[in-house]
Amino acid sequence: MLRLTDTRTGALEAIVPSTPGRLKVYACGPTVYRYAHVGNLRTFLLTDLIRRTASMHGLQVQLVQNITDVGHLQDDTNLDADGEDKLLAQAREEGKDPFWIARHYEEAFHRDQALLGVHPADAYPRASESIDLMLRLIADLVEKGHAYVGGDGTVYFAAESFASYGAISHNKLSELRAGHRADATELAKGKRFHADWALWKRAGENREMTWPSPWGHGFPGWHIECSAMSLDLLGDVIDIHTGGIDLRFPHHEDERAQTDCYAGKEVVRHWVHGEHLLFEGRKMAKSTGNVVLVSDVIDRGFDPLALRLAFLGTRYRQQANLSWAEIAGAHKTLTRWRASVAAWAEQPSAAMVVEAAQVLDAFSDDLDTPRALQVLRSVEKSGAPDGAKFETFAWADRLLGLDLARDVGRAPDALPAGAQDLLDARAQARTEKDFALSDRLRDELAGLGVAVKDTQVGQEWTLT
Repeated sequence: MLRLTDTRTGALEAIVPSTPGRLKVYACGPTVYRYAHVGNLRTFLLTDLIRRTASMHGLQVQLVQNITDVGHLQDDTNLDADGEDKLLAQAREEGKDPFWIARHYEEAFHRDQALLGVHPADAYPRASESIDLMLRLIADLVEKGHAYVGGDGTVYFAAESFASYGAISHNKLSELRAGHRADATELAKGKRFHADWALWKRAGENREMTWPSPWGHGFPGWHIECSAMSLDLLGDVIDIHTGGIDLRFPHHEDERAQTDCYAGKEVVRHWVHGEHLLFEGRKMAKSTGNVVLVSDVIDRGFDPLALRLAFLGTRYRQQANLSWAEIAGAHKTLTRWRASVAAWAEQPSAAMVVEAAQVLDAFSDDLDTPRALQVLRSVEKSGAPDGAKFETFAWADRLLGLDLARDVGRAPDALPAGAQDLLDARAQARTEKDFALSDRLRDELAGLGVAVKDTQVGQEWTLT
């Protein structure tokens, strides 16, 4: 049985689907105004690991992941009509239509997901195409007394109307303090309590991406999007809701309040969050200039699935500190495993080694991926028959998602003595952007009869 740490309770809990045999999962998706960096992608990988593990336990997983393409302002905690939507800012910077920006970066997100071996969700609802759902939900909350219309036409959620607010983040309304100058402005316009948040904002003049509503032309607040789309596609019982730890407050706290007040009950049974990713010891953020994209990994000659393998080296709920050296090491391991799996496939088939069960046990135990990798390294070095090793690694890859059988069926080419060391050194040189050394090593390999070509998934070689 799959067990995960629930953010709300802080406990390791067994995941028992509300409907036998069917697990319903909602994942907070990207805000599509820029390319997703590898820190974002680590969070999205969390949902893929849950889905793969649940599937190995025989569950049918229904996964919905939203696309936020409207209503996301520069300051997510302050939905101020005078602020600027991130999409609109990016559209102005690039000189493009905002919907072109949204579709462009949405497509890039899907490409990056595929490169990392993430299975597609069953549905990707867009916020811009779900406005009617949001308006109906907001109207219902107003009717039930959980929301009200301020003097400027903005609709606010009344935070004090939801008694268990703070259950995910463990914040208390009584301890929350106004943190923005706009709070005073909004209070003057009819906002009743500083911790109330906007469900629908009245649009200022000349603002793009607005829609008509019973409260005037405007745009949705960030949090209402996920409430509307999750309820519409998954209903009022959702087994697991995932997202990054930064979404715990205020996004998930506000989303839970809206959703539960509409449904009249606790809708999400388990909240699961992935921790932050540092890169070379620093926060991954545009403001710090420390942003790494999948394209950067590929440009350095690494297989993007090496990034996935590097992620698996740290548990999802622990902060990870990634580095180029770690990605290079993961690329080397991935290359070795694929070569071994291809060689083992040539040998007579044999039953999986008994340790194979430990791989699923590790994934089932709160996605203990480091332990799963340790088991496979032990199997690799063991004296088990090659056929048994092949069956074990091929089966385990249904959880790992590393495409380990990629080279199975290819004609085995033996590298000349010393060539593998040169290939490894060249990959490292490209990592360090020492392209002069990379070119010299390519020439040395050519002298040994090994032709090297750089591709989107790393360097490839053939014998000449």
